[in-house]
Amino acid sequence: MAWNEPGNNGGRDKDPWGNNNRGGREQGPPDLDEVFAKLSRKFGGIFGNKRGPSSGGGAVGLGVIAVIAAAIWGFSGFYTVGEAERGVVLRFGKFYEMVDPGLNWKPTFIDDVELVNVQAIRSLRSSGLMLTKDENVLRVEMEVQYRVSDAQKYLFSVTNADDSLRQATDSALRAVIGDSTMDEALTRGRQTIRANTQTDIDKITDKYDMGILVVDVNFQSARPPEAVKDAFDDAIAAREDEERFVREAEAYSNDILPKATGRAERLKKEAEGYTEKVVNGALGEVAQFEKLLPEYNAAKEVTRNRLYLDTMERVYSNTSKVMVDSKSGGNLLYLPLDKLMNQAEGSKQQMSPSSSYGIELEKTENVNPTPAAPRADSGRQGRY
Repeated sequence: MAWNEPGNNGGRDKDPWGNNNRGGREQGPPDLDEVFAKLSRKFGGIFGNKRGPSSGGGAVGLGVIAVIAAAIWGFSGFYTVGEAERGVVLRFGKFYEMVDPGLNWKPTFIDDVELVNVQAIRSLRSSGLMLTKDENVLRVEMEVQYRVSDAQKYLFSVTNADDSLRQATDSALRAVIGDSTMDEALTRGRQTIRANTQTDIDKITDKYDMGILVVDVNFQSARPPEAVKDAFDDAIAAREDEERFVREAEAYSNDILPKATGRAERLKKEAEGYTEKVVNGALGEVAQFEKLLPEYNAAKEVTRNRLYLDTMERVYSNTSKVMVDSKSGGNLLYLPLDKLMNQAEGSKQQMSPSSSYGIELEKTENVNPTPAAPRADSGRQGRY
């Protein structure tokens, strides 16, 4: 029957494609079984022949899909752990095992892997206003360098290991600053504060078993309140000047002490040589007098005169002299006393022994003077 033939309500109940055109009021809900049947026929036509829903083409298509999905699932499970990393495997959210660096595989959607770098040096900073032992307020800054020593403990011992370490650093630093004076925190006690803070941090991390190893702690800065900042700057400058003066004094001491020691040794050697010289000279004079004893016993008057003349010759040879002719006429006698005094001073300076370092030694008498040349007309033995 044509869509516009009589009996079709004048063609108003159907459209040109044969569909019911009565409107939503007389149209019932769609048949779900018919919808699923249509979808099955369409997919069966894609993966198999179009002989109908009873053919095996649909099963083959589903098998191919399953194989492809399994291959994708298998390949998606491969992952790589870096040289500096360790892998923490979680199976259904629970710790399962640790994996080493290299290529590894995990069942996707079953296992999950957390990669943790255990060689990188990490750092965090802690700063704030802190109260010292002498009730002063300081703004202190400290940097902590650390690395992960155990990946499993780092992830599961505490909720957030990095944040826990930051809180531990802040607590340890406040405790150490509270036991130190302001002057210690600003100047001479910085190394002690750094060491004590690191010790306290290690105790906290070991207590909570965080899997973290503290490598170093750097006590960066500590600033006093602005009201006394200028005075503390002056105090620090004065202490630095003191340390500089001490270093300069030590350097001068290290330079002058070896020289003074060498100088003392030189003077000691010179004194020993001088002593030996004087003693030998005295022994020589004694021997000389002993040789003269037989001559003196043989001719006492002659020997006394000879000794007297030798002594006077030695004395006058080292003394400035003025020759006056008492028999010459004249009432006025002129003596050049100024020249005589200058000559006497020059003689004293020449006779004063001194060391090679310019230090004047104790003045001594010339016990071994150079004797005058013996007279040619004398057959006696002269002095040496």
